Amino acid sequence: MSEIAKSKAAKERQAAIGRVLNILRRWGIESLGQFAVLEKEAVAARLGPIGVELWERATGKATRLLRLIPVRESFEEAFEFENEIETSEPLLFMLRRFLQQFALRLDALHLVASELQLEITFSDKSNYSHRFKIPEPTNNVETLFRMLHIHLENFTSQAPIVSVALKTETTKPAFEQFHLFETALRDPARLTETLARLTGLLGADRVGTPVLEETHRPDSFRMEPFSWQLPKTKTESPPLPASVLRRFRAPLTASVLLEKNRPAHFRSLKVNGAVRAEKGPYLASGNWWGEHAWDRAEWDLELESGALCQCHSTGGQWTLDGIYD
Repeated sequence: MSEIAKSKAAKERQAAIGRVLNILRRWGIESLGQFAVLEKEAVAARLGPIGVELWERATGKATRLLRLIPVRESFEEAFEFENEIETSEPLLFMLRRFLQQFALRLDALHLVASELQLEITFSDKSNYSHRFKIPEPTNNVETLFRMLHIHLENFTSQAPIVSVALKTETTKPAFEQFHLFETALRDPARLTETLARLTGLLGADRVGTPVLEETHRPDSFRMEPFSWQLPKTKTESPPLPASVLRRFRAPLTASVLLEKNRPAHFRSLKVNGAVRAEKGPYLASGNWWGEHAWDRAEWDLELESGALCQCHSTGGQWTLDGIYD
């Protein structure tokens, strides 16, 4: 039965029960005892199957199966240090103990860890929290501990640590058939360590997946946490353009001679020459309401040498963005 059909049947049943209760109130029956003293045959003749079902429940003659709902296991461990700590050794010791306890409990339930949530509390009442996404869920204590250890190698704080807590999200182990000696990731532990080291060296805002910002400003993007699975797209990719713009990172400074406010001669480290044809300006601007306002005028230029290039001007300064193949 579909969900819509189940919902419709439940509504109809509730409406039928409501009609029976209204009839009982008009009869002057206000308690279960008054309802239970009625004869079952009379209830069936006047109230139908719903009335009989309610009468059996009121008299205790109805039997219903008890449906057990298992309590969701919580995998959280916390420890408050007797003395403030300023080194990582006691912290790492407690984290290893937490992971060993998690591994024993998860193995018994045939589950694996998919995420770790680390929380550290300092003497000045501030907190530090970090979530570790495990690319290939596992219960291997050494793999999980190495992930935490690498992250804490580059961790510094202004105040001593007074407590630590670790929480794990669980999932069922995945079974996939690849080649004989191949897994989903060729070395998931090494990939995690590499990402953790890069995060420690460069910062969390410089490691992850680049996502384009919703703006017309060129090259505007933000970094989001690394995604282990790419979203599935059903739409077909558009055909590639006939020409490709090879951009310079970073753009090169250029000087432009203008005639009647249009480029007449272009000079840069890569291309030079008189302008044979141009298209533009293509004006763009944004964030005019805040401190990060921007505006630019883009041009596509064809030089006498045959080079096709893209450039733009901002505040009177010209920049070479790239060259078309």
